Amino acid sequence: MHFVCSKKSKARLPVYVFLPSMEEDLDKSVQDNDIQIPEELPLLPVRDVVIFPYMILPLFVGRDKSIAAVDAALSRNRLIFLASQKEVAEEEPDPEEIYKIGTVAMIMRMLKLPDGRIKVLVQGLAKGRIRQFEQQTPYYSVTVERLQEDRVTEISLEVEATMRTIREQLAEILSLGKALPPEVMMVVENVEDPGSLADLVASNIGLKVSQAQDLMEIIDPLERLRRVKDLLAKELEVVTVQQRIQSQAKEEMGKTQREYYLREQLRAIQSELGEADPRAEEVADLRERMNKAKLPEEARSEAEKQLRRLETMHPEAAEYSMLRTYMDWLVDLPWSRSTRDNLDLKKARKVLDEDHYDLEQIKERILEYLAVRKLNREMKGPVLCFIGPPGVGKTSLGKSIARALGRKFVRVSLGGIRDEAEIRGHRRTYVGALPGRIIQGIKQAGTNNPVFMLDELDKVGADFRGDPSAALLELLDPEQNHSFSDHYINLPFDLSNVMFVATANILDPVPSALKDRLEVIRLSGYSPDEKLSIARTYLIPRQIKNNGLKQGALRISEMALTKLITEYTSEAGLRNLERELGSICRKVARRFAEGKTKPVLVTETSIARFLGPPRFLREKEREEDEVGVATGLAWTEVGGEILNVEVNVMKGKEGLMLTGQLGDVMKESAHAALSYARAHAEDLGIDPDFFEGKSIHIHVPAGAIPKDGPSAGVTMATALISALSGRPVSKDVAMTGEITLRGKVLPVGGLKEKVLAAVQAHISEVIIPELNEKDLEEIPRHLRKKVRFIPAGNMSAVLEAAMKSGL
Repeated sequence: MHFVCSKKSKARLPVYVFLPSMEEDLDKSVQDNDIQIPEELPLLPVRDVVIFPYMILPLFVGRDKSIAAVDAALSRNRLIFLASQKEVAEEEPDPEEIYKIGTVAMIMRMLKLPDGRIKVLVQGLAKGRIRQFEQQTPYYSVTVERLQEDRVTEISLEVEATMRTIREQLAEILSLGKALPPEVMMVVENVEDPGSLADLVASNIGLKVSQAQDLMEIIDPLERLRRVKDLLAKELEVVTVQQRIQSQAKEEMGKTQREYYLREQLRAIQSELGEADPRAEEVADLRERMNKAKLPEEARSEAEKQLRRLETMHPEAAEYSMLRTYMDWLVDLPWSRSTRDNLDLKKARKVLDEDHYDLEQIKERILEYLAVRKLNREMKGPVLCFIGPPGVGKTSLGKSIARALGRKFVRVSLGGIRDEAEIRGHRRTYVGALPGRIIQGIKQAGTNNPVFMLDELDKVGADFRGDPSAALLELLDPEQNHSFSDHYINLPFDLSNVMFVATANILDPVPSALKDRLEVIRLSGYSPDEKLSIARTYLIPRQIKNNGLKQGALRISEMALTKLITEYTSEAGLRNLERELGSICRKVARRFAEGKTKPVLVTETSIARFLGPPRFLREKEREEDEVGVATGLAWTEVGGEILNVEVNVMKGKEGLMLTGQLGDVMKESAHAALSYARAHAEDLGIDPDFFEGKSIHIHVPAGAIPKDGPSAGVTMATALISALSGRPVSKDVAMTGEITLRGKVLPVGGLKEKVLAAVQAHISEVIIPELNEKDLEEIPRHLRKKVRFIPAGNMSAVLEAAMKSGL
């Protein structure tokens, strides 16, 4: 009788396989499948292992039901049914949690252990299937149907090839280091029965319980043999990859050890030659830079602590490079380096005037800061915020402020930032961690008091990684930023001397808490006259120089420049204007490059040859006073616009129709205007029953452009009342303001931009809300001279000014 020991990874027990083909001391009844198996047997659920026929293995039995089943088997014929349970962790499996196909086994020996468990040695005899559970207490008793397996009497070429493949695969797995008993191969070579070979191999290659159970349930020995071959092929692939991984790990380990040994030898040679140790030089350099940096006490204490760690750390350690980078940041930050402010107010004014035309409010604010700084050196830096449309010079204004103060200038664009770590930095525990953009900017400036521009403040986002706007709250608060803590540096850094300048196109997206920390200064844009002066003084000379032209090579007439401003650009700023001037200069430069030497004069008629036909045609001026048409003023992000609101009254289904891609606010303004007209019909000289059988259509031209805003109420009401009363509206009057149901005129914003649009449209009178009269001081004097402003507190005053024939 032969027993083979296999240490199964799942069973954690030695498994002994009995081989019937050895024909030694085997009972003939077992070998010939003539075992007499009772119809009802005790059931012993086992876990972690599937027991095949002819296997012998010890089992430790500890559950009460299992001990009772063993006792019942020993009291009868020593036969017991072994079936694997589906869930290994289940202590009291139900009948549904036990596989139906198992093995009828004989208990060969039994030993009681001191802890109350028993140890039994069992031998599998034959496969069986549970037909029915007869009892569940005190132990499981089942009716068993024996599963007969056909014996293979003739080995075909295919079966022989399969068996040979299995032996070769098993040998290769053994050669790759798979933990198998050495006796297994010897026994496998002598097994001639396909079913027995399949069971022997399956019990020794460490299959999962589910895989082994699938094999157990295959009755056909040839099919089972083919399935074992497939599983063995997969196991061979896994063992091959595992061997390759282990080999690579050993190679890497050997390479690391070899490099370490060579470095130690190199260090010893350098020591013998009297040469300095590179690591010691590196540490000495860091220490020297640390002393020069004049770190604050807390930062110096941390730097010395980390430097001592660096001295004792091996250069090949994973943390070495991270710590080395951290030390570089720590000693390179300008903890105590600052520039001296230029407190000469006349010189600062001269610098600001050189760089920018007009912008008196901003220039006055900068000069005020310098004056206070001159009197109080401990003054904390202000937080200015420039609000205005694109191209009005917000960013360049920050550079001019830095030049006027004699400070370094740093710009950080916040557009699209969604991660709080972009502001505060990443913690050093992350791979590739770096300080946030603020500390990076301070290091780039090299001083602790630069002019720091936070561009595109209104385009900061937020997502699951945090809200950058919340991180900016501490940064932009003079009472808190004296100890700003970056997650990477993890030390307080004084930002109170930094002059922060933020820019945004619109203020609405900025959170209110952040808005509260900002000193808002609005840049409304430039009038055509201002653009003309700026082009003459700044833009044309700069483009002539940038395009390699000499002085006098290009001249642009006053009328041509005016046409360029009004018909080739449509913006509040100057960006497109400078772009078009650059296009003219490039075409002139090409002429000179081709050999022509005659200076070029661009006139009103010849400008089309350089830039093509005009691109922007403003709203056409009304040629006469009309009924049902009123001119309104609107604000856009690129400046002011005029809108001619048209109203038609027609017979038809009662209702109000609105067209022109109007937003919700403008639709509400139209309904409010209609309600006002109906409520005051008699006072306005309108038939009180005008709405009966009439359809009213309000249209705002340029229907492809979406429009919305709270300043079109009075314009809609005026056009509507004009259409209903038959009185014309003056073509020389434009208006802005919101209306209430009681006819009051509410104040609006963007007055300067709207006035600019009125001037460009040659409108001489502008009706404004009475509460906006105070805002006229912000409008340049030369614009106020061109327009007569009519303050109105209610619709009666608006109608009186807009309709020359009166009410």
